[in-house]
Amino acid sequence: MTKRDIITIPDPVLRQVCEPIATVDDSIRQLADDMLETMYAAPGIGLAASQIGVLKRIFVLDVSKEEDPNEPLVFINPEITWESEELSVYQEGCLSIPDFYEDVERPAQVKVTFLDREGVAQEIEADGLLATCIQHELDHLNGQLFIDYLSKLKRDRVMKKFTKQAKQAGTL
Repeated sequence: MTKRDIITIPDPVLRQVCEPIATVDDSIRQLADDMLETMYAAPGIGLAASQIGVLKRIFVLDVSKEEDPNEPLVFINPEITWESEELSVYQEGCLSIPDFYEDVERPAQVKVTFLDREGVAQEIEADGLLATCIQHELDHLNGQLFIDYLSKLKRDRVMKKFTKQAKQAGTL
């Protein structure tokens, strides 16, 4: 397993739509393993491939509590097939937007179909933090960020701050 660098805003890669994965093979399993290692090291509870510069439809997450054993999940080509009308609000953060947190309202429950690490078709119903995480990571695969759910004023303020930091660091 290899820890990868996490891309941060305003990198345009984060706004690109990821391509479906045609075959789940050893290279995809290696990518999933690298993503899990990167996510745990960050530390975070979710990571999409686009956040490490790979434009493939895969994300990993683990919403287990710190005192419990890890429960890593790999979602390949995920699709939300149902979402509840009931909404919930969670304070979200993102490894690609370090040290910024804001309340985001999303459907409280979702049903998702996906391929697991072995390429086997799965379907789960999720609620609570897991549902929020799935939606957050799936947004990444579609070139969206959680700040897109905020007011234009808040979003512009965050982008301005990170653009300034990138210029000062010479990465822009």
